[in-house]
Amino acid sequence: MSGDLRVVVEADGGSRGNPGPAGYGAVVLDAASGEVLLERYAALGTATNNVAEYSGLIAGLRAAAELNATQVDVRMDSKLVVEQMSGRWQIKNPGLRPLAAEAAGLVAKFQAVTFDWIPRERNRAADALANRAMDEATGVLVGEPAEIGRRGETGEPAEIAKPRSWAPPSLENATRLILVRHGATAMTAQGRYSGRGDVPLTDEGEAQAMAAGGRVAGLSRDVAAVLASPLVRCMRTAELIAAEVGGVPVTVMDDLIECDFGLWEAKTFAEVQEGWPREMAAWLESTSVAPPEGESFQAVAKRVRGALAKIVQAYPGQVVVVVSHVSPIKLILRDALAAGDAFLHRLFLDAAGVSTMDIWPDGNIAVRSVNETAHLR
Repeated sequence: MSGDLRVVVEADGGSRGNPGPAGYGAVVLDAASGEVLLERYAALGTATNNVAEYSGLIAGLRAAAELNATQVDVRMDSKLVVEQMSGRWQIKNPGLRPLAAEAAGLVAKFQAVTFDWIPRERNRAADALANRAMDEATGVLVGEPAEIGRRGETGEPAEIAKPRSWAPPSLENATRLILVRHGATAMTAQGRYSGRGDVPLTDEGEAQAMAAGGRVAGLSRDVAAVLASPLVRCMRTAELIAAEVGGVPVTVMDDLIECDFGLWEAKTFAEVQEGWPREMAAWLESTSVAPPEGESFQAVAKRVRGALAKIVQAYPGQVVVVVSHVSPIKLILRDALAAGDAFLHRLFLDAAGVSTMDIWPDGNIAVRSVNETAHLR
């Protein structure tokens, strides 16, 4: 295959035991058609999750090079690998540095390479290959009739997937995010799309924000930072919360701003359905569709993921309050729960509702609460 070829590489890896029987999987797809061009999977013997994930990335990049691809879009559910390869996180584990260097050498051979994090459920093909190799590798180790070195249709050995466990994770090194939607505005009460319009809190919204501050203080008095969207409804909510947790300064993060609803701004759902029925149907169907002159949820998700990466890097192992809007918070929770896009239309977030989650440096996430509202009653 030759010419100007753009491909998507979906890669994964895992270990049962961490370290334990490990392996990787990678799928190369044509970016235009979605057609599967190559698959790679293999057992690694005993290794860690992160080693397996990097090995999957390397295998995928090698496969893309075999196809003479010129542009590669890498998608992985390992935030660690994505952030390290994007240069946003340092590579502190000496064992990963040679693998990262090898991957970087492969990246240099292409005209352009992008790295994007995706939830595990969107990485099913690579995950399935990983599980297949993991099953075969584990079967050998426990005495079942499997063959680690057996070659599949791809010409590679077999592979592994990530372990799933009910065991509660250790809190060590986790960054705790307390996500708070701003208090009510006049637009909230009227059920109108409120995106970039800079509307203030109502008296009720101020009371809600103070109540949310009390709930945050009950969760932690050791808050390292209060971060907020630049819009006044979030800034005011953040100020009232900060006052409850010891006067922590409020820091603006532009990427936490609400979705731009374009021509739908300040209109109700019924008004939009009447004026833009086709556009509304397409918007509800796909997160890649933006309101007229507005912003898609995919675009919002991309900037919010970037904001989260910066937060985790800046506040490792600390407690951070994030004051934002419905769309950014829903997208954060969707990704954290590895949910589908339907989640966005099924989750309701109250004004001044509080959600809590922990993020570890290796990308693991634990959602502890969603839309707490007892403090508002």
